[in-house]
Amino acid sequence: MEESVGFVGLGVMGRPMAENLSKSLSVVGFDIEASRFEGLPRLKRAESVGAVGSQCGVVCLSLPNAAVVESVVLAPDGLAASLKRGSVLVDLSTNLPSVSRRIAARLAERGIEFADAPVSGGEAGARSASLAVMVGSSKETFKRVAPILSLVGKSVIRVGEVGAGGTAKLVNNMIVAAAFAVIAEGFALAEKNGLALGELYEAIKSGWAGSKVLDVSAAAIGAGDYTPGGTIDMMEKDLSYARLLAAEGSVPIPISALAHEVFVAGKAAGRGAFSQPAIIELWRRLGGERPTEAAH
Repeated sequence: MEESVGFVGLGVMGRPMAENLSKSLSVVGFDIEASRFEGLPRLKRAESVGAVGSQCGVVCLSLPNAAVVESVVLAPDGLAASLKRGSVLVDLSTNLPSVSRRIAARLAERGIEFADAPVSGGEAGARSASLAVMVGSSKETFKRVAPILSLVGKSVIRVGEVGAGGTAKLVNNMIVAAAFAVIAEGFALAEKNGLALGELYEAIKSGWAGSKVLDVSAAAIGAGDYTPGGTIDMMEKDLSYARLLAAEGSVPIPISALAHEVFVAGKAAGRGAFSQPAIIELWRRLGGERPTEAAH
């Protein structure tokens, strides 16, 4: 009988990843919101996190933050208590490397393997199974989980031991966040000086400014549609993790710190639930422009 794979967390990223896994594997899932199972006929719904752990040899997590991950794994009724010796826990969330290492150490005491394997590519990448997956684990654990991760990602790369995956993801998001912030800033400046943003995008997209972030930003700003995918809240959280990681090693990251403050401002302005390009509405307000209707 085929061993089931568990999946905990069916949010914006988790739901499409679990759905893609279920096309090839038997998947047992859990989410605190039962409604998230609607439209996922291949997923078997477990009644608790513990029930997932007891049924599955490999369990994947896609959860909102480090505190939730730690609770789901290490609480008295969490996965650490229910997973069998020899099982593997794969954390697809964006987490603090120190938390991943702490979880891995606790699981190792029970003979359970761990991989931190955060993903990049947004909701669209999750839906199309074209995510970039950055894995921190032993070589042996990576060999075991890589075939599963290849069902959700186009690129599955081991970057080091436990914690390395999270470090890679935070660096990824430092780069992405700075790009989102400066594109919003630049587009607001161009708009204030009379440029049509669609024409600006066409003019610069084939030069060095061209990127996926530019493509996503131009489309969202042009349409005034900031429906998430990824959100300002999520990016602010990830940059706060990057700053904590940098502080642990006394590494200065001034550009990322500035980008973080931009996303803090977006969150404070009530834009946290919108996608990252909505940052432009801050600069429109400060520059005396009227925000788009979609930004309200």
